[in-house]
Amino acid sequence: MTTLVSIHSFRGGTGKSNTAANLAAQIALTGARVAVIDTDIQSPGIHVLFGFDEEGLGTTLNDYLHGTATIAEAAHDVTDRLAPADVPEGAALYLVPSNIKASEIARILREGYDVGRLNDGFRELSSALDLDFLIVDTHPGLNEETLLSITVSDVLILLMRPDKQDFQGTAVTVDVARRLDVPQLLLLVNKVPSSVDRETLGRDVAAAYDSEVGGVLPLSEAVVENSSGSLFSLTSPDEDWSITLAALASRIAGRS
Repeated sequence: MTTLVSIHSFRGGTGKSNTAANLAAQIALTGARVAVIDTDIQSPGIHVLFGFDEEGLGTTLNDYLHGTATIAEAAHDVTDRLAPADVPEGAALYLVPSNIKASEIARILREGYDVGRLNDGFRELSSALDLDFLIVDTHPGLNEETLLSITVSDVLILLMRPDKQDFQGTAVTVDVARRLDVPQLLLLVNKVPSSVDRETLGRDVAAAYDSEVGGVLPLSEAVVENSSGSLFSLTSPDEDWSITLAALASRIAGRS
């Protein structure tokens, strides 16, 4: 049985893709078979964290949605990206990227795609790769695609910053998630300034939304300087940001 984990935020700029990529890697390091899929088709970018550029993407999620490839053919084995960490026997990590080419993004915006086929793809990928976890990097905001991801999620992680606009948008998303009966909802606060007490903020956020907080991530200059050049939690495991994310990964992995 595959656990589907959606990483979502109401607004852009929360660090969603960076978090999704690192969380997928950390869950894989628990010995799990994991895939991360970029469903932010209008503005894809998670592939950069795994060392892919526009020309090196090969088959993508777009090809599957257009009916020219299977979803498994769009899955790239990126288990070797787990280095320099020690990779447990049986662990695996896959990436299903979206196409970054301007012409393909324009086509998706112009023609759309069958959201039901995307849902089918989740099931097909889980079966074909014998996945323990499927991590879905969603498009910010609420649209048909993100509502689908939320509906079929076993775990929904809502990423937010300590910002008034994020607070209001997250409140809307929490309400939607509850109406859709998501089995587990976790809030993850990111980019918290050093002047803010993270433990107190976590308690305040939990109380404000009557929801569980999965972690409070600091605003890290080291993460910013990394510039999506690598999976930060692997190259800098002793940073607070990495430690907090690894703890969340261990918690989620304990579900299976």
